[in-house]
Amino acid sequence: MNFPLITDPSFYLVAIPAVLLLGISKSGFGAGFGSLAVPLMALAVTVPQAAAILMPVLLLMDLLGMAAFRKNFDRRLLMFLVPCSLVGLVVGALLFKWLDSRVVAGMVGVFTLVFLAQRLLFPPRPDSAPPPRWVGALLTVTSGFTSFVAHAGGPPLNAYVIPMRLSPAVFTGTLAYLFFFVNLAKWVPYAWLGLLDLRNMATSLALLPFAPFGVWLGVYIAKRIEPRLFYRLIYVGMFLTGCKLVWDAVAIT
Repeated sequence: MNFPLITDPSFYLVAIPAVLLLGISKSGFGAGFGSLAVPLMALAVTVPQAAAILMPVLLLMDLLGMAAFRKNFDRRLLMFLVPCSLVGLVVGALLFKWLDSRVVAGMVGVFTLVFLAQRLLFPPRPDSAPPPRWVGALLTVTSGFTSFVAHAGGPPLNAYVIPMRLSPAVFTGTLAYLFFFVNLAKWVPYAWLGLLDLRNMATSLALLPFAPFGVWLGVYIAKRIEPRLFYRLIYVGMFLTGCKLVWDAVAIT
């Protein structure tokens, strides 16, 4: 029996780089670039279909990321982030059918660029405190929401976690565990919305072999990179992500 996977070569020209970027981002190196995966794949398929195709890929990447950073995560921070993210996920699931994906992309993109502008124009002092808890809750709920809609939970979450100045390994490990729980929780509502059909799942299986390579490459670099350079590269990834998402929102199709 032949699986009815997508066979259009132009789809794989954008899907394979998207998976590699997602894998590198999942490892912590270039965090922020992963939010480009769905917009990049949306050049060939719809946003909901791109999000559905990436579900098994994300699960594999999350497992690989947790295995690589199993001893490097902030348990207390994780206990705070997971419930807030799940609240945002529930909101995203309930509103999914009524949301315009371009509007959501624009919101995430503008938020990302505003955060970067604030960090660059008004850099925090070395002894400055991280954002208050209520701001973290709001940003993490937003992250769960945007993660459900377009697998773009990184930018809002980075706005809260980056000022904590965690080590690259702890930063990466904490987010790896967080998004494992978040992405695992997406399966039921995605099935309820009818997105996990045979064609999408078969296409995802065809992309799975590229996932470990992206994660391995990112892990290799993340464990050897200077923290200051690590966060500068995150800023570059967030800037490109923000620009791409805003462009997706305003471009005339």
